[in-house]
Amino acid sequence: MKVILTQEVKGRGNEGDVIDVARGFAVNYLLPRKMAIQATSGNIKQLESRKGNIQKRNDDRRTAAEGAAGLIAGKSVVIGAKAGEDGKLFGSVTPLMVEIAVLEQLGVEVDHRKMELHGHIKKTGDYPVTVGVFSDVKAEVLVRVVPAGTELTAASAEAEPVEEAVVDAKPVEADADVEADAVAESVGNEPAVENDEA
Repeated sequence: MKVILTQEVKGRGNEGDVIDVARGFAVNYLLPRKMAIQATSGNIKQLESRKGNIQKRNDDRRTAAEGAAGLIAGKSVVIGAKAGEDGKLFGSVTPLMVEIAVLEQLGVEVDHRKMELHGHIKKTGDYPVTVGVFSDVKAEVLVRVVPAGTELTAASAEAEPVEEAVVDAKPVEADADVEADAVAESVGNEPAVENDEA
């Protein structure tokens, strides 16, 4: 089934591209999410009249993406994660954690769905991550995974000095336990109230 993309679709094309996809993919995914429209003769005529505007938008996006890629290429971010003594993480570093670290430490918004981690990150250390900024514009970021609570020193950040705070990657359940302990402590410290209504 032929469709016209209304936005960039990873691995398929950019806005304005006419592509051939499986009918189920078009009907169940692209069309309901308004990522594409059917390639009818009327829609193709409209596309021809809008080609200049679409090209200008794509050029503007590419220029902005190249600027963002220049800001993050070759830089490093630090992610703190709970780890055992051998450096093995309790869990793994996810693309979303890298997205948050890049935003907080480098000030650039990226999409975690367009990242390539080149395998699972399950130990402390340095890992190259490829960030897709737009279409074929990519940048490589060095992700330094350190045990949670580790202070940054010149030695630990030798590739690129990072002044921002370490992103703490603790599971949600840990927060709930800490909060429950704090409530239990506060309840345990209050004087008992006796009921005199009897």
